[in-house]
Amino acid sequence: MQAIRSALFNALFYLNLVMFMLVFSPLFFGPRSSALWALKLWARSSIWLLEAIARTRLEVRGRDNIPKGSAIIAAKHQSLFETFAVLPLLADPAIVFKRELMMIPLFGWFARKFRMIPVDRGARATALVKLISRADEAVRQGRQVLIFPEGTRRAPGAPPDYKAGAMALYLKLGVPCVPLALNSGLFWPRRKFMRYPGTIIFEFLPAIPPGLAKNEFAERLEHALENKTAELLAGAGR
Repeated sequence: MQAIRSALFNALFYLNLVMFMLVFSPLFFGPRSSALWALKLWARSSIWLLEAIARTRLEVRGRDNIPKGSAIIAAKHQSLFETFAVLPLLADPAIVFKRELMMIPLFGWFARKFRMIPVDRGARATALVKLISRADEAVRQGRQVLIFPEGTRRAPGAPPDYKAGAMALYLKLGVPCVPLALNSGLFWPRRKFMRYPGTIIFEFLPAIPPGLAKNEFAERLEHALENKTAELLAGAGR
């Protein structure tokens, strides 16, 4: 039965995405604020579909830990779910994602419209310079920069593998960094079509203030994310 629910959700999820890009395509030529409103509407509708069909709900904790104005949001990455479900929770997010997604028709056009931050993971040194430059521009506009410190999806419980991006942004941007722990991979597994019933939890942790030394920041970020994520995984039940 859950396999049928999962298949139905997946079909409607991607149909919903295509319909959004087609119906709201005129917004590409209007103000970015209008397009951002539509993007958040699509995210909310997708979250609703997941709960209505697969019986997988979202619980958000620690919203008060998100600073007003510019910040870095450093999130664990276990599934596709958090890449869109976090959108309605932030005022004006600038998401760091792989550059290949920019090549997708309509999707890539809207990503430019939303001023997201593509990264070429094959050109490490150059990519880091461009990442910092684009993130700095977003911060000066009062936006929140969302980055996945491990760079790609990791299975729940996998050993941490933190890359240089989040560290570079923290050292250069001079804004607080909010760790975001989650357990989405238990209910929306990577590279699988199954969607399991239960509660996905997003927990925004207390912000790490700017100005810490490199090693201290790295230790605080990893400690906060790994400990809380392990706690969420241990406490989750399908």
